Amino acid sequence: MPQTGTCYVVATPIGNLGDLSPRAVEALKACAVIAAEDTRRSRQLLTHFGVTGKDVVALHAHSSDRDVARLVARLEAGDDVAVVTDAGTPVVSDPGESLVRAAIALGARVVPIPGASAVLAALAASGLGGGGFRFVGFLPRDARPRADAIARLCAEPDAVVLFESPNRARDTLAELAAATPERSACVARELTKLHEEFVRGSLADLAALEREWIGEITMVLGPHDPTSRELRVDEASIDARIDHELTVGTHPKRISELIAAWSGRPKREIYERVVRRK
Repeated sequence: MPQTGTCYVVATPIGNLGDLSPRAVEALKACAVIAAEDTRRSRQLLTHFGVTGKDVVALHAHSSDRDVARLVARLEAGDDVAVVTDAGTPVVSDPGESLVRAAIALGARVVPIPGASAVLAALAASGLGGGGFRFVGFLPRDARPRADAIARLCAEPDAVVLFESPNRARDTLAELAAATPERSACVARELTKLHEEFVRGSLADLAALEREWIGEITMVLGPHDPTSRELRVDEASIDARIDHELTVGTHPKRISELIAAWSGRPKREIYERVVRRK
């Protein structure tokens, strides 16, 4: 019986092709099979780096268990398999997790080949890193889970990194600003590409910008401690905001989430104040 093959998790450039490491090229050349999120785009990348004669198969968010099983069979037969996505590191808000888990269950070796990362690139250039951070990927699209996720991350004291699509970026900034308007933030756009841009300011400032957000978007929220003396919200300000939210028809539970994240007070305490002021 042949020795089990190795599953290579290969990071690809997020824009600038010069960011593909020599080690990544060697791994792609050595593998018999390349599992790609988009086979057309991956073939273009492979051709650019002179990687030819490979079996390039699709592995994307909608791949079936049968698709994964075929790749596991190749590993079991002794073939090395590389996993790549359109940009960045597989599994990190990208496809690939199902194959990695299956390879581990098989007992195959899983080898990461690190490279370009939108998360780390945005954090490093934002001016808001330097300590711990939380990466949340893409926010939910449905209203209730989305509101819950925004309330949680706005209450997070460490820096937060998230991805967003350009057509939802403006709404997302408005929702974040509604919870913590003074929090420092950075919108990183088109990282490593020709039109790379970093727009910095408070969430309120960024939400107020009259502009289109085009291209790949990564947002960084700076560390935030609403209980600090400098940021502590006084009682009158809390009551004033409760009254405003009630006037515009915001649901009491949503008011408690927004103001708890903004003020650093317990959500239950804010909810009770909302009920009293209704």
